[in-house]
Formats: sequence, C-alpha cells, structure tokens
Amino acid sequence: MSSATLASSEASSETPKAGALDTKLEIVVIPVSDVDRAKRFYGGLGWRLDAEFASGDDFRIMQFTPPGSGCSVILGKNITAAAPGSAQGLYLIVSDIEAVRSELLGRGVEISEVFHDTGVYTGMDEPYLFGRVRTGGLDPEKRSYRSFASFSDPDGNGWLLQEVTARLPGRVDTNVTRFTSSTELAAALWRAALAHGEHEKRTGGQRDENWPAWYAEYMVAEATGKPLPQ
Repeated sequence: MSSATLASSEASSETPKAGALDTKLEIVVIPVSDVDRAKRFYGGLGWRLDAEFASGDDFRIMQFTPPGSGCSVILGKNITAAAPGSAQGLYLIVSDIEAVRSELLGRGVEISEVFHDTGVYTGMDEPYLFGRVRTGGLDPEKRSYRSFASFSDPDGNGWLLQEVTARLPGRVDTNVTRFTSSTELAAALWRAALAHGEHEKRTGGQRDENWPAWYAEYMVAEATGKPLPQ
C-alpha cells in the first residue's frame, strides 16, 4: 500500500468533526407482549401518540413521544425479536425529578422513591448504572446527573428518571440552547434566580439593574456546560 493510499485510509477512518454531519437518534424499540396494554400504559404517562398502523392480524406498530423529547419509542406486534421486558436502563432526562415523579404518581404509575448514587459499586442492588447502590433521597448536594427514580411498564421494560440541570462540558452543541417546555424554562429561571440572589449578596446587596442579561448568561452557560457566571 502506497503512502498516499495509507494516508487516505487513515483519514477516512477518523471520527467526523462534531456538527459536520447530523446523525440523530430518532427511535427506540420497546418489546411488549400485549400491544393494547402497552398502549394504555404509555398513553397514560402523558406521552403523545404520533402514529398507529396495522396490517392484518400479524403486524401492528405505534409510536409514542415523551413530552419535550426529540426521540420517540415504537412498540407493537412482530416489530422486534427481542423478548418483552428486555429493554432496560432507558433514561428519561428531567429538570425537576420530584415534580415529574409526583405527576407520574398522580397518573397511577408505580414509581420508586427518589434515590441518588453513592458511587460505591457492589453489584448487589437493583441494576442501574452497573449495579451501584441506591441511597434514598435526592443527591445531598443537588448535583446534576446524580438523582434518579425508576419505574417499569407492564412487561418489565425498565425506565429511569435522571435529573439534569447543568450539562457536562462538550455534552451539547454550545451554539444551540433550547427549552422544550414551559416547565423546563421555569425551572431554569428559578435556578438562575437563586444564583443571582447569591450574586447580589456578593455585590453588597445592591439590586442588579442588568439582571435579565445575567439570567440569560447563566441559563445559557448552564445548558451548554460552560463556566457559570459569578
């Protein structure tokens, strides 16, 4: 192989630069045994039913989308060879885990108490994050990515709520910031208000007339993983 061919081969195997080519995760398949029961369950979560199709008695498919999600799920009859209940560790990211858990309880969903990650591996607890121990309650420091709650559909497919309020650096496109619901925006405004209160304390307790700009800077930085304003 010539040096030119080698160079071309190496270049073609490089990871594309971020943003060079959109490849969006659109669908996750949920294997179920009873389609009508699954339809009632996922509809009961408040998820949007986007479409439903059938072909005779041998094929049926439907698509649901969680509120604010860019990714949907499909379920049905003869759409996957996976065993019903085998989908596990399906993450639903929320900005206020206690509020979302309360809403699901109000919808009749059996859901765990909120718990957090101790960072200690034992392999003995109910599986999540590779078997780490579940400790009851919110993460004591209210850190992003650290608080969870879990529930399952009637077939045992396992879902996890994970509270994320500040993204890790590099996790999202730093040129794009969006809030997918009024609830998410309100939660971000509330966190910015609390942080701005601390900011005003450091500036002698004087009212910051430029608070809208400070709020905007804080909310964008939090959402994109950039350093927060002080």
